[in-house]
Amino acid sequence: MYAIIEVGAKQYAVKKGDTIEVEKQSAEAGKEIALGNVLLVSKEKKIEIGQPYLKDAKIVATVLEHCKSAKTISFKYRRRKAKHWKKGHRQQLTRIKIKEIEVG
Repeated sequence: MYAIIEVGAKQYAVKKGDTIEVEKQSAEAGKEIALGNVLLVSKEKKIEIGQPYLKDAKIVATVLEHCKSAKTISFKYRRRKAKHWKKGHRQQLTRIKIKEIEVG
């Protein structure tokens, strides 16, 4: 059984036991969260697709930790002008473990 969920502005394909990194969530480490934006659920040969979300489906996950992504460097350069900018950014993430996929 697997599902496709939407967290933040991104979509993830998950199944029970998976660990994924999503955009920062407000829950503390060790707490359970319910993710309700389920786009698709596949059980064996049966597939349910939402329009855009499934109403009676949710994903139960445990927050493992809050972390940061690898640094992304933004560098702008103006040729022949002696101007350049270098900025770095680290996105804040939450690592979650999928406990259960509930349908119906």
